Amino acid sequence: MPLIPEEPQIHESAQGPRVAPASGHSAPTPRPVPGPRPAASPRPGRPGPFRPTAPAQRAPHDAPAAVASTAGAVKPGPSAAPAAPVPSIPSAPVSEAPAAPQVQLIPASAEGALDAAEEAVDLLLESGRAPGEVLVITTGDPHPWAAHELSFGEGPYWAQHDAGDDVFYADAAVLSRAASRPVVVVAVNGGVDTTAATLPLALGRAGALLICCGDPQQINSVLGAGV
Repeated sequence: MPLIPEEPQIHESAQGPRVAPASGHSAPTPRPVPGPRPAASPRPGRPGPFRPTAPAQRAPHDAPAAVASTAGAVKPGPSAAPAAPVPSIPSAPVSEAPAAPQVQLIPASAEGALDAAEEAVDLLLESGRAPGEVLVITTGDPHPWAAHELSFGEGPYWAQHDAGDDVFYADAAVLSRAASRPVVVVAVNGGVDTTAATLPLALGRAGALLICCGDPQQINSVLGAGV
């Protein structure tokens, strides 16, 4: 049996003018051909088709933000090499000369010089001086305390000197053996020649203050008129 070719199927999606039916009724007005259909909105829960969008064209004068932010920045030039440190020249140590002790004169006769020295010692201790800071020198007769301590021998006598915890009384003859103390009190109770040799040495033993009890004229002749 010969095959009869199938008639072509007309799909509903095909558009165009419809053929009027053979019943004799007037043909309806042809519908306009619709344009391309817009993309269907995706259903809830179902992603729509991916459509890549063309990148927006950027104006020629537009520059990236990173470039624009650095347009006004000034590029740092080559860093200069650090300057070589200037060697410091150590200054020579300045040797400060010790201040000369203050000299105080208490007028007194040769007979009253020892009592004047005792009063000076009492005032020093009352003002806050420690007993071990005071040395008393006599140019004539020794102080009674010194004579008493020497009766036990020179060993115990100088041991008290070395202890340095009390007022020490010494004769001008042994002044060279006595150590320096902040305050030296000299009782000029006799001996012109002894006084001339004792006062400069006593001045060298005084750390801060030298008190001379005796004849002002005799003392000034040795230490100077400015005393």
